[in-house]
Amino acid sequence: MSKIIAICGKICCGKSYYAKQIKEKENAVILSIDEATYDLIDNEQGELYDVFAERVNKYLMKKAVEIVKAGCNVILDWGFWTKAARQETTKYFNQFGIDVEWHYVDIEQSRWKQLIEERNAKIKNGNGGSDFYVDEGLLNKMLSKFEEPTREEMNVWIENKL
Repeated sequence: MSKIIAICGKICCGKSYYAKQIKEKENAVILSIDEATYDLIDNEQGELYDVFAERVNKYLMKKAVEIVKAGCNVILDWGFWTKAARQETTKYFNQFGIDVEWHYVDIEQSRWKQLIEERNAKIKNGNGGSDFYVDEGLLNKMLSKFEEPTREEMNVWIENKL
């Protein structure tokens, strides 16, 4: 039976890189809120980002069910910053008889800051793709909302050492 692989982690910790690494191995489709917002509106939603992201989230969750039911694994690449979000996601898919395998991308603090700096430099140079520029406001928002999972919550714990 196909499954959902949900990737949890801070902004800019390597979730998308990790998702791409396991895509072929797991015969999976990657669904990404960041990619969708970039492709649809070029990340120009401004103050409406949270509203738009929630709508995209609901749509991709619905599509994930269809894809799994069609026989393909799905990788959800969007962070799941809170314990409540992780629990709601598991509950949502379980109601359709779909298992969720949780993966956490952990990263050491100094390496994380380095990746943020590298990402911001790429964006400034026009090579950022669907990535968001991580300014102080976005970083503080993320830190105020992020609840690091426990090892018991996760099926796979990855330490990003790249």
